[in-house]
Amino acid sequence: MDYNYTDEMKTRLRRIEGQIRGVLRLMDEGKSCKEVVSQLSAVRNASDKAIAQIVAENLQLCILAEQAAGNTDTGKMVQEAIELLVKSR
Repeated sequence: MDYNYTDEMKTRLRRIEGQIRGVLRLMDEGKSCKEVVSQLSAVRNASDKAIAQIVAENLQLCILAEQAAGNTDTGKMVQEAIELLVKSR
């Protein structure tokens, strides 16, 4: 199955990329640990949201594909998605 990553997802990741550059800039400028960690925390939160969005959209596509193929037992897919989310933390 081909995965379709939306422009919205890519934009979200580009925003995270910009946040990372901002953290590096803070470090280059010798900013306080508190400022750097605060920005890294924002990066982590944004990354967590991106992961959740990607897993949720992928799960939805997989379930729809399985149902179209006549398979209604999608519990294993849901479990795998949950494990992916847990592992990402």
